Amino acid sequence: MAKSDNQKLKLLYIKKMLEEKTDENHVISTQQIIDELAKYDIKAERKSIYSDIDMLTRYGMDIVLRKERPTGYYLASRDFELPELKFLVDAVQTSRFITEKKTRELIKKLESMASKYDGNLMQRQVIVTDRIKSMNESIYYNVDVIHQAISNNVKMKFKYVEWTAAKQTKYKRDGEEYLVSPWALTWSEDNYYMIGFDSKNGKVKHYRVDKMHKPSITTEERDGKENFQNFDMAKFSKQTFGMFSGVERTLSLECEPDIIGVIIDRFGPDTAIRLEKNKCKVRVTVNVSNPFYGWLCTLGDKVKIVEPQEVADDYRKYLKGIAKMYKKD
Repeated sequence: MAKSDNQKLKLLYIKKMLEEKTDENHVISTQQIIDELAKYDIKAERKSIYSDIDMLTRYGMDIVLRKERPTGYYLASRDFELPELKFLVDAVQTSRFITEKKTRELIKKLESMASKYDGNLMQRQVIVTDRIKSMNESIYYNVDVIHQAISNNVKMKFKYVEWTAAKQTKYKRDGEEYLVSPWALTWSEDNYYMIGFDSKNGKVKHYRVDKMHKPSITTEERDGKENFQNFDMAKFSKQTFGMFSGVERTLSLECEPDIIGVIIDRFGPDTAIRLEKNKCKVRVTVNVSNPFYGWLCTLGDKVKIVEPQEVADDYRKYLKGIAKMYKKD
């Protein structure tokens, strides 16, 4: 590259230096900038550096000149502050649907958005755990196909897999393709799900994105619009346990006051609650299913289904079935 071409890159190199090598605790002096530019065969004088810094400041960069020793410039604010980047790193690390390989790639990209010093600090604070991660590297392609189908208002098709006792995956429905109208993506119970409409059964269903194989878009227009016109994703996630479908019912629960925090954490602060004779009366809407009963079990005798009676009876039957498994001969 000719010297004149290098000279044209001067501002970009200074911008890069400020982004990568400075923060509130690390400054770069005018002379250091001149020395760094010389490595790229770019000549600079102190006066021209002052002018460049001024131009970058007018461009929008928050560049501060520290006058006390050591004197120099540093980038005072960025698109993402360090606590925000740490939050994103934690989210990536704890996401089961992101593979181990992609986790490391994403964390490296996030680190590059901080100074090299903060990036190194973040790297030292990254705790590599034995957390279960998805092994499906194509999940990002799957998400892209889903977004394309939603954007183009068309159905998509894919094969769906499940685990076997031999710890191998196999196609469900003997490899028959699923034809679904995708309407939304949601993250629940540490997994990514596509919410769609199954025209064959006329039902809203959800599918684990990492279990979708060979997805592709079609030219067929989506069905189920009427089911999603007023669809509340937050409400759907709150009502659904373990992303298992069930019959939507409104329940009256009676629980001990000391577990009301658990109830609010699960159903939200808008949950109807009243205190009556040292008991909390709670009204919630859920998709009644075995995972919901399993969640109730974790609360033991501190919660009771008051009504409807048929749901209480079904829960009693569920508990008897479990107890029967442990009955001594």
